[in-house]
Amino acid sequence: MRVVSLVPSLTEAVAVTAPGLLAGVTDWCTHPAGLSAARVGGTKNPDTAAVAALRPDLVLANEEENREPDLAALREAGIEVLVTEVRTLDQAFTELERVLTACGAAPRPRWLDEAEAAWAALPPPAVPPRPAVVPVWRRPWMVLGRDTFAGDLLARLGVRNVYAGHPDRYPRVPLDELNTCGAGLVVLPDEPYRFTAEDGPEAFPGMRAAPVDGRHLTWYGPSLAEAAGALGAALR
Repeated sequence: MRVVSLVPSLTEAVAVTAPGLLAGVTDWCTHPAGLSAARVGGTKNPDTAAVAALRPDLVLANEEENREPDLAALREAGIEVLVTEVRTLDQAFTELERVLTACGAAPRPRWLDEAEAAWAALPPPAVPPRPAVVPVWRRPWMVLGRDTFAGDLLARLGVRNVYAGHPDRYPRVPLDELNTCGAGLVVLPDEPYRFTAEDGPEAFPGMRAAPVDGRHLTWYGPSLAEAAGALGAALR
């Protein structure tokens, strides 16, 4: 089986579960360290000719991270493309099983059991939940909106995304509006924009800033086994 992954989360899941299956991965596939698979460009701009030249049996993609024209080009080249949709934790677990099964990666990996157990063991979320804003970019400011995987994780940890009801999934919101939206917490992941202790908290002087590992907040794969504890600690 030869697999090309265009999704960093799925790259890590396959590489940890069945080393040797991956023939190609994106430039953004950073985990696990030391991947030897060919690099085929970014998630939004993969080199589809390079992917086809690897003669994969399967390409792994995601409806949010990858563009449909690129996936259509791969299908036209006769390549099977599996497209995942992950907007909740439950979806993540279901889609991870589907991906690993499609790759012939059996038996079910221990890390997947550990991840499900870690999230199932969480106490009920606080009532009422803490209102928060979750920037993902600045210049311009963009935040988590409706129907996101990261938003679902935060809800399970007792954090209410103030913009969860916004019509857009990643709305652009002026900074002055973010600072007057009623949130007392700003969650600052280090990806896709690399927020740090020096770059981000100063823009929200009236809120408690909670820097978090973006991989724990947005990746669905082996990192989920530690994400519940790590995010919970960062948000306390």
